[in-house]
Amino acid sequence: MQSKFKNRDSYRVIGVMSGTSLDGLDLAAVEFQLTDGKWHFDLLHSDMISYSDQWHQQLKQAPELSGEELTHLHFSYGKYIGEQLLNFMRNKNFAPDLIASHGHTVFHQPEKGFTLQIGSGEVIARLTGVKTVADFRTGDMILGGQGAPLVPIGDRLLFPDYDYCLNLGGFANISFEDYGKRRAYDVCPVNIVLNNLAEKFGKPFDKNGEFGRMGVVNRELLQALNSLDYYSKQGPKSLGREWVEQNIFSLLDGFATTETDKLRTFYEHISCQIGASVSGTGKMLATGGGAFNSFLIERIKAYSSAEIVVPLRRIIEFKEALIFAFLGLLRELGQDNCLASVTGASHDSSSGVVFFP
Repeated sequence: MQSKFKNRDSYRVIGVMSGTSLDGLDLAAVEFQLTDGKWHFDLLHSDMISYSDQWHQQLKQAPELSGEELTHLHFSYGKYIGEQLLNFMRNKNFAPDLIASHGHTVFHQPEKGFTLQIGSGEVIARLTGVKTVADFRTGDMILGGQGAPLVPIGDRLLFPDYDYCLNLGGFANISFEDYGKRRAYDVCPVNIVLNNLAEKFGKPFDKNGEFGRMGVVNRELLQALNSLDYYSKQGPKSLGREWVEQNIFSLLDGFATTETDKLRTFYEHISCQIGASVSGTGKMLATGGGAFNSFLIERIKAYSSAEIVVPLRRIIEFKEALIFAFLGLLRELGQDNCLASVTGASHDSSSGVVFFP
């Protein structure tokens, strides 16, 4: 079936993203234009729907659910996304040609050959009446890739003026051009660990690093963190919640130092790893929730020679949702949206499952 998008130069898409930091559901209504072979975008509307305590707990506990319970959550979360999209479309008076939903990652174990993002695309398409693309990672993994990171194709085509694109979300990931090929990988955990440590101070996150600033770097702990095997591996490589639980949380829990010093040390660890990933000068775009953390940005600057550019707030907050909208559009157009140079797959591909209303 030929896409109704063929032979057009303007497309209206909503991107939907839920990150590992469990802040909420990001929605980005975007108009994309193709002019003289170059892509441009206009982020027309955006919103972050904060999760209720109930949804936060359900998603956080999803990996421990039985098969029956997880299947139920997959459908009920799809219904939740669909309902939020309907409200968003009505409130913003925005009629999309397409919806692209990343869903929420419950499992990501490419080394074992599987990944799972919940939030049924079929339910979303039926509820909204809009064709929906979901399950972006599986296709690449079938080709031997990591199924991640997926954002670099958007970095290349939508943000070409930057030498590096750094996202500071649940994990830090970076992408850059290397002799005509896009390279990208997950650098290290960020908010998935910082938020966990902040909860010990009764806060959902460490605003501007106010707790981290109070601590002292524990050199022994820092060396143990920096010595983890993952950091000596060459890309393509990606991280998941499971790795953090097995390697980071277990290390932090077993270390005899104060919670404040653990937090301060983890800031240093993040900054060390990002600094090691940036080999030269140039402009580095910093987005994701961590870009709002002034202490984190200060420490990254201490380890990197690149010029760190923190963009407008809406780009910081919604860049990933915006790029997933773009990934959905590329899938609908039959164009590659997964880069083998990034994921390690046998070849570039157009990934994502299309659901019809």
